[in-house]
Amino acid sequence: MRYVRLAWEKCTLQPLSDNTMANAAQVDHEIEFLVDFIRANGKKSNDNKYQITFGELFQNDQIANTLESLAGTLKAAKKKKIVTYKAELLLQGVSDKEIITLEKQD
Repeated sequence: MRYVRLAWEKCTLQPLSDNTMANAAQVDHEIEFLVDFIRANGKKSNDNKYQITFGELFQNDQIANTLESLAGTLKAAKKKKIVTYKAELLLQGVSDKEIITLEKQD
């Protein structure tokens, strides 16, 4: 069983709930979907990595209908070093030209 420390409490350990583990699995599933989508729809760069713009992702119906939050999924993928991009925050319109690079080559 996995445990997480709860902040602002008496430093007791509480078991992770089934919902927490299910949410993590959902995020992993969405990242896998995003990776597959970038491979299928992105363009290869000079260093042989797939790239796509945030605007292309945001305007795609398949992405919109599958991912709960595109920006959230991208942020989780960036944290896991699966994708890279320069912006700290991705917003529709403002970040449409931001290039998302797929680092995972599997």
